[in-house]
Amino acid sequence: MPFLTADLCDEFCGDNCDDVQVVGSCLNNYGGRPRIHGEVVTLKLFEDNQLVRDQVNSSGVDANGNGKVLVIDAGASMRRAVLGDMLAAKAAENGWNGVIINGCVRDSVEMSTMELGVKALGTHPLKTVKNGVGQTNVKVSFLGLHINAGDFIYADEDGIIVSPKALV
Repeated sequence: MPFLTADLCDEFCGDNCDDVQVVGSCLNNYGGRPRIHGEVVTLKLFEDNQLVRDQVNSSGVDANGNGKVLVIDAGASMRRAVLGDMLAAKAAENGWNGVIINGCVRDSVEMSTMELGVKALGTHPLKTVKNGVGQTNVKVSFLGLHINAGDFIYADEDGIIVSPKALV
């Protein structure tokens, strides 16, 4: 279902935005889909993308990604990329709607051709270590947003909206 964050704000915020969180477009678009929405799965990590690999590689009936958005708090690191073209392709293949990263991506040209929404702070050519250090499905906070696993997120060219319930 098509959506625009501006229209969702008009409908659900009114004068105060008590039920939703809103932030402007602080992240760059790197995926082939500029609009992302779905139920949130969260990761909290720093310069280690083994948990990202574990999440996007799950497939089949029990796959985590079907129609969901992976929100990664990578500690705003600008020193290593937590998502590259191979993991992005796997995420798209396994049904993820998008990935939102408080950190960097690499292989951005390849990623821009994929049927996956990807938003991140920037790019960096260096990959991460893979030690499996981090947390899954915990509350993450960045850009003034507080995001829980199971929340619903809507992101487009104008910004990001987070809600505890589905808006569309």
